[in-house]
Amino acid sequence: MAFDLVQYFAEQINTQKPQLLEHYSREDRKTHLLEINALVLGKLISLWRTNDKKVYQEISSPDDLFIQEIARHLTTSSKNQSSLAKEDLEQTVGEILRLQLAELKQLNDIGNLNIRGLHELILGQIEHLSGQASDWVWSTNDLIELKGSKPIEQEEISLDSTMKEFNQMVSQQHSHDEANISQEAVTYTVPGWSKVFEPIVALIILWVLYSAATQMFN
Repeated sequence: MAFDLVQYFAEQINTQKPQLLEHYSREDRKTHLLEINALVLGKLISLWRTNDKKVYQEISSPDDLFIQEIARHLTTSSKNQSSLAKEDLEQTVGEILRLQLAELKQLNDIGNLNIRGLHELILGQIEHLSGQASDWVWSTNDLIELKGSKPIEQEEISLDSTMKEFNQMVSQQHSHDEANISQEAVTYTVPGWSKVFEPIVALIILWVLYSAATQMFN
């Protein structure tokens, strides 16, 4: 099961964007932000399926025009049934999309995932999104296979398990890259220190997650 970006992004939105929809009640704000978080992440998944190189470029170097176009498209879609005012919705979608791209860039940089690792991470979020929003969300962001979905029950994951999960993902990515180099008959020796720093990379990510988790939605 892929690393859960759905909950991770929700925590980061709460921590980094306290001003979003602040004029709504706490419960309404939470509901709307979770809904938009799923809407935006689902759209990134759909876009990745269509043109992964384009999305990877936007993660590496976000373009304001790209963000504005996606926010406008999701807001004005005839399938959109959000109860938010259009102005609030478009602004919030743009802010959350910008945050998701920035967080994906950070994970990519720290874990050295590259396009192959991000492919596994992003497409792996479909199972985490299952049952997390109303059907109109999946129609709007073109993730129609989730229409009618129910939440997938997951066991509570300990911090130790999370560390092992991310470390395994990074290690598999590095192993795959090394195998490709070998197949191309390029002589390359993996430095011993890279193995030493793999657990450290996981610990850095774990610390980011732990810090965010302490400031989750009430």
